[in-house]
Order: sequence, then structure tokens, then C-alpha cells
Amino acid sequence: MISRSFSFTLYFLSRGFLWLRYSDSVTPVKEMETRRNLSLWKVFIVFLRLGCTSFGGPVAHIGYFRREFVERRRWCSEGQYGELLAIAHSLPGPSSSQVGFGIGLLQAGWAGGIAAWLGFTLPSAVLMIAFAFGHELWDGPKALLVFHGLQLVAVAVVAQAVVQMQRTLASGITRVSMALASTAFVLFVPWPVASLVVIVITAVLGMLLFQNRSSGATDDFALEFPRGIGIGAAISFFILLIASFVLATSSYFPLAIVAAFYRSGALVFGGGHVVLPLLESSLVARGWVSQQAFLAGYGAAQAVPGPLFTFAAYLGAVTGAGQAGGVLRVLYALASLIALFLPGLLAMTAVIPFWSKVRGNVRLRGALLGVGAGVVGILAAALVDPLIRTTVHSVADGVITLAAFVLLFLQRVRPWMIVAGVVLIVLLVR
Repeated sequence: MISRSFSFTLYFLSRGFLWLRYSDSVTPVKEMETRRNLSLWKVFIVFLRLGCTSFGGPVAHIGYFRREFVERRRWCSEGQYGELLAIAHSLPGPSSSQVGFGIGLLQAGWAGGIAAWLGFTLPSAVLMIAFAFGHELWDGPKALLVFHGLQLVAVAVVAQAVVQMQRTLASGITRVSMALASTAFVLFVPWPVASLVVIVITAVLGMLLFQNRSSGATDDFALEFPRGIGIGAAISFFILLIASFVLATSSYFPLAIVAAFYRSGALVFGGGHVVLPLLESSLVARGWVSQQAFLAGYGAAQAVPGPLFTFAAYLGAVTGAGQAGGVLRVLYALASLIALFLPGLLAMTAVIPFWSKVRGNVRLRGALLGVGAGVVGILAAALVDPLIRTTVHSVADGVITLAAFVLLFLQRVRPWMIVAGVVLIVLLVR
């Protein structure tokens, strides 16, 4: 169970940053923000707020990002956002964090990408490390109700994102059909790489069907970065992957742990939930973490905001408990966190410098149209399972979620008011 102190900290962070987030001045909705080279502090603070308030897992994060950066701040267009999603879904690693990293790149260069990742990751990483140091002391059923209310809002946010992205990325009977087929495939074919298969199939179909059509992508996506950076990132990715297999049986425990996390992050396609079996086989099966501690941390990772991959910080701290204490456990946590995220960020870094050069290709434009429809289908499938399946448990939950969706879709009520209202209603009716 989550403790009252833990939930109070989480609630305080959420409320404080919600107020800051919506009191902040942003570019008007009707004007596309075209400036680049924002300050790193600006990028960090915006993503830090999202890191404190983005509940619901990786699918919900994609909805929150779209609302923040496409609708409110106009840091990227719908087409640019769709391209970032397509790239992230095609690469190993946590897709929502990779999308955030890409948005940071667009606004403030490579340092902006790191600032975006750090801001979005920091809140949940701190909470997960704190949980590792005292989870057995924490309880509080009211905290679980608060988390449940936040997850209901996340369902509404994702539903809104799916509907609005469909209008741009999956319009027309052909692309709607591709999106629906993608949804059905992901839902009914329980493969760990089902999302990747959808991306490949829709890309091929797009090249065959949409060669003479515009992808809807804007020309201002271009990122003028040296190709050497991309090549270096790709080489580093594979060298570290090979090293992770070589060091898997290392007698030096810290290296073996870091290798296990890097290997898991490099081999996962499909987001945070898919990495869990890899981590379990690497850590629990070898006796480094108990099954009970593993499941406790997994439950906490789903309850806190931010990326699910911060589960690594908890596991690193718990694993380090048998080897060291205090500050050294925190170092284990940070090393494990970086090792799990690093492959996905390296993969994104390897692709981005070449993207502006190849995206104008006729066949690639057709592939982007197909992949856009596939991404909408993947998000719709994730909305159904696991989001709705694991969150909406009753008719009352369904009614609350539908009401939140309608209010978000009409855009007549501020999101923080919807969050506060849903949490209050859940607390009152349970």
C-alpha cells in the first residue's frame, strides 16, 4: 500500500505544478510558435511540470504531450508530432520519453533533449527511490483513490488525443481502415513486438498506396545537426549492447547490474510494460531482487506520474541494499535508471540527424502517411487495453471518464479543474 506521507508528497507536487503550469503564459492557440533555441531552463521547467502531473503510463503521456506542445504551446505541429511518434514507436526504448526528448531537440538542440528527459524523469525517479527506502512503512487507501481518479482523467486525455489525431493522421476511408486494422491486430495478436509489426506493415502499405500524396508534414522539422553525432550514437548503441552481453556474468556486481539494465532497455519494443518480463528474468531469476519486492515496486511505478522506466531507479536501490547502504544505494539507483533509458535515447539520437534528409523522399512520404494511421491504431488499442481495461472498473467510472472526455473535447473547462473535480468525485462516491 502507498503511505499517507508518500501520497501527501505526490499530491503536493501535483497541485503545485498544476497551478504553475496553467498560470504560465503560453503562445495563443491560433498562432504557431516558430521560434527555436529556447532556454534550457524553460524546456526543463515545462517538462518538470509534466513529470509531476502526467499520470496514467506511456499512452497517457502521449496524450498529455500532444495537448501541451501541439495545442497549448505550439512547439510543434500535428504533423511533426506524428513523425516523432512514428520514429519513437519504430525504435527500442520508452516511446513517450523518446518523444519528449525529440521535442526538446526541436526547441533547444541536444542539450534541450537532455533537459526535457531530465525534467520529465526526475519527479518519478525521486519518488521511486524514496519508495525503495521505506515502502513497507507506507499505507493509505485514500491515496489509492486519488491515484484512481488521476488514472480516469488519463483515460479521457488519451481518448481525446486519439480522436483528434485521427482527424490529421488517419483521415479518409483508406487510412481509417488501416487504423482500425492496426487496432485489431494489436488487441488480438498478443505479440511483444505487435506494435513494431504494425509500423512495418503500415509503412509498406503507405509506400504502395500514397506515393503521390503529401504526408502533411511541415518543412520546419529540419534539424541541422552533424551526421557524425548520429553515426556515433548508433555505434555506441551497438558497442554497449555487445558489452552488456559480455558483462552479464561479470563477477564485479555493479557492472553486471548496469549491463542487465542496458540490455533490457536495448531489446524492448513497445514501451514500459513490455520491459517488465526482461527485467524480471534479469533480476528476480538471478536472486538479485525478490519477487515480492519486484511486484511492490511495479505497483508503485504505476501509481506515480512520469515514465514507467523509472521503475529501474527503485530496482537499483533495492538491489544495492544487499551490497551497500545509504548514498551508495542511491548511486545504484541512478546508474540503473540511466542504463535502462540510455539505449532508447541513443537510438533516437542516431535517427534524428538523418531524418530531415530522408523525409522528403516520395516513398518515405507515403510510408509516413501509412505509419501515421498505424500509430493512431496503436494508441486506440492501448486506450482499450491496458488503459480502459485496468482503470474503468464500474459504470460510475465509465460515466466519470466520459464526462471528463466531453469537457476536454469541448475545451471549455481548464484541465486542472477537470483533474481536481474527478479526484473529488472519486473520493466522495467510494
